[in-house]
This record gives sequence, C-alpha cells and structure tokens, in this order.
Amino acid sequence: MSTEVVNTARAKKQAMGPYGTVGKVLGELDDRLGVAKGGRSFLDKIFPDHWSFMLGEIALYSFVVLLATGIFLTLYYIPSQAIVTYHGAYLPLDGQRVTEAFASSVDLSFAVRAGLLMRQMHHWACDIFVGAIVVHMARVFFTGAFRKPRELNWTIGTTLLILAIVNGFLGYSLPDDLVSGTGIRIAYSIILSIPLVGTYLGFLVFGGNFPGTAIIPRFFMLHVLLVPAIIVGLVTFHLILLVRQKHTQFPGEGRTEKNVVGSPMYPVFMAKTTGFLLIVAGVTALLGAFAQINPIWQFGPYDAARISYAVQPDWYMGFLDGALRVFPAWSFHGFGYTIPLEVTIPAVLFPGLVFNLAFAWPALERKFTKDHAMHHLLDRPSNRPKRTAAGVALLANLLMLFIASSTDVIANFFHLSLNSVLWAMRILVVLSPFIAYPITYKIAKEIQLLKGGGKRKTANVVSRTAEGEYVATPSPVYVDDLHHELAATEVPTFIEPSVDVPTDGGVRTVTR
Repeated sequence: MSTEVVNTARAKKQAMGPYGTVGKVLGELDDRLGVAKGGRSFLDKIFPDHWSFMLGEIALYSFVVLLATGIFLTLYYIPSQAIVTYHGAYLPLDGQRVTEAFASSVDLSFAVRAGLLMRQMHHWACDIFVGAIVVHMARVFFTGAFRKPRELNWTIGTTLLILAIVNGFLGYSLPDDLVSGTGIRIAYSIILSIPLVGTYLGFLVFGGNFPGTAIIPRFFMLHVLLVPAIIVGLVTFHLILLVRQKHTQFPGEGRTEKNVVGSPMYPVFMAKTTGFLLIVAGVTALLGAFAQINPIWQFGPYDAARISYAVQPDWYMGFLDGALRVFPAWSFHGFGYTIPLEVTIPAVLFPGLVFNLAFAWPALERKFTKDHAMHHLLDRPSNRPKRTAAGVALLANLLMLFIASSTDVIANFFHLSLNSVLWAMRILVVLSPFIAYPITYKIAKEIQLLKGGGKRKTANVVSRTAEGEYVATPSPVYVDDLHHELAATEVPTFIEPSVDVPTDGGVRTVTR
C-alpha cells in the first residue's frame, strides 16, 4: 500500500474522531442543537432502588401497549350506528340487523388475523393501566410523596386517573353490544340527573334523545384522539417534573433530604426499565391470548328492551355501579323541578366529592399540620397514623361499593334474597369507613415501636438460627428528627461520596 493511501486513511480517521462515523454525526448534531450537556445530565439521573417505584412504570408501559394495540384496532373498526344486515364470519349472527360498529367489532374478533388477540390485549392493558395508577397513587399517598414540592405532580396524577377511567368507559362503549349499550344508557341517565342543565347536556352530548345516531362516532373521536392526546401531554409533563425535582426515597443510612441514593439512568436503570417494559407487554400478551375478556358476540347487539343478568362494567367503574345500586330511591320535587337524588347523589355528587378531596388533600394536610417544609424523604405509613387511617377508610368504603356492584350475583350464588343482600351492602358501605379508621389508626400506633426524636432505643428482632430455632435479640434502632425509623443495619450498598457525575453503573449518591 502506498504512502499516499495510508496518509489519506489516517486523515479520514482523524477527521471522524475517536468514535468513528457515529461520533462524528452526533458531534455535528450537537454543534447545531446543543443537546450533549443536557443528555449527559439526563443519563446521570439517579433512581432509588425500591420495588414500589415500579408501580408507575407499570402504568406507563401498559399505556404504551394501549397505544400500540389501539392503532391496530382503529384500522378495522367502523364507528357508525348505521344499521346493516350481518353476513360475516360469526355464523350465529348471520342475517341479524346490527349496527356497523357491532358488526366491525365482531369481524375484527373473527375475521382479522390476530384481531381477537389485539382486542383482548387492548382491554387487559386498559384494566392494568387504571389499576397501576390507583396502586401507584396509593403508594404516593401513604408515603407522603405528594408533599411540597410535588403537589403539582399529585394533581397531574389525579387528573390522569380521571381521564383513564373516562377513556376506559368510552372505549368499552364502542362495540355497541348489549353490555356497552346499557352502560351508555346509564351514562345518559346520569347526565340527565344533573340539576338545571342535565337535559341540555344530554342533548348536547348525544345530539338528541337517547340513543340517537351520533354517540358512537363522538365517543370514538374522544377515545382515539382527544383524551389520549391529553394523557400523553400530562404523562410527559409528569416525567419532566419527576426528572426536574428528582425522585423521592425511603429513609435509610446515608439518605438525606439533600441527596438521592440509587442507580444511574444509564446503564443500570435503563436496562432494568427496558426489561420491565418487555415483561409488562409479555404479560399483557399472555392475558390477551389465554384469558377471555368482553366476549361481545355472546352478549349480542344492543337493544334497549333487553338487559343481561350478572354482567358488570370493568372493575374501575364498579364503585359507581355499586353506589347506584345501594342508594335509596329518593327524589326531590319542588320549584317546578324534579331531581332524582337516587342518581344525582351516588353518580354525580359522590364521585365529585372523592376526586375533589384527592385534589385538595395536599393543601388540607399542609393547613392542619402546619408543615410547609420541602420533603424528599418518604414517610413510613405507620408514622402518619391519621393520614393512613383516612386513606384506608376511603378505600374500605370504595371496596364495599365495588362489592355492591354484584348484588345480583351474590344473591343468586348464595341463594339469598336480593333485598337482603342490598340492605346488607347499604349497612356495610356506611359502616366500613368508621370501622376501618380506628382499627388502622390503632395498628399504626402499635407499629410505632419508638417514640420521640433522636433517641436511641432497643427493639427485639426475631431471627431463625441454622438449627431452625426462633430467637429474639435486641437491635439498636434510631428515629431521626422527621420521625423516620432508621434501622442501624439498614445501609445501602456501594454508596460513594456525593458526586454529580457517576463514573460506573453502581449504586450512587448524588446531591440535589
């Protein structure tokens, strides 16, 4: 090889830099966009290692599955209430007059390759999405992660929960089967029950009297465009705030209000979270393949004169269905108006009270506790017995309402009078929070083995010997000024002095 060729190759290599063509391209982009510094800072972000922090990731990744499967379904679904005669792949329905929405949903299940899998994955992903948000918000609530400076993120989370429930309802209303049609009829009744403006809102939403011919196309546009766009925007803002404010962490040795102990975004957390994405998608695919959900061909097309027995809405609407069932048949007549309290109170006022209480809780707690400090360390639920008891009381009430949504199934299964089951659930719905609150408060106080701040105490720790014998040994435990229990042996591994830029993938401490 000539000297000229060698020199030319060496010159090209020097021009590309030490990282080759990819490095040169990235360098050229950074010269124009200036993203290298911000990208490096993002990759160095520290994420604490605790299983409960994965709950938010489950919600995020199930939403990704929702978007992917939803795009597939949109290609085949026809959002129309026009009546057609069915001559598709599902022979028991042949010759029946159905809406195009129902016909396309049935054909999507039987005539489109992988259509049923995608439908069921989409439905399961929705249930998981809402469930993960609920459990994630419960973790945030019971650990006090909503306190200053994260009140805005709590508000975003509550809004996302409302939007997820609404969009879930819109989605399972689209097939126009007997179950979804009954749900739409209930929604229409709830809208009509709103005092003064109910009839106007009903006419505005449905384009006339129920069922009309416009509600399915309108629900479709809301379900696939407007609500998902708002959810994407709020999720993005939520993640930006998370990165900006940095993550909360549980108290422990080496963890303070001014640092974060955990794994850097790259490569440790990025590898773990990618694997978690694949696990969530895989589990959802298995559910879609082997666990049947919403078999609309068994329910049949919607007919206002028909109703199905033992059919409930998706679980996240159970509390609303239960509230409608257990509330007495009361109504108000006066001033020329009739207000159906049996619908207005359980379906309008009660959900409004619950969600507005959630929105207002950070401000209420700050007002009554006089706590205006910044908080980056989480509470142990037992160290906040009043908050914990209040949260459990509300969950107990919602659980009883959820169970009440299946009064007919309970009565039939146990061969009981439906009226007896209904009255039993009414009593349990009212009493459950008053029973749950004192019991939870007492348990939380009992768990508080230590009292007072900054004092060294001794607690007995039960351990098992190699011979199988259980022995109790004293172990020193501390309580810091924030009343967080800190076990003397609770030391995160591989902690290094506070740094801004980690040099390897180990567990790190980074200053705020």
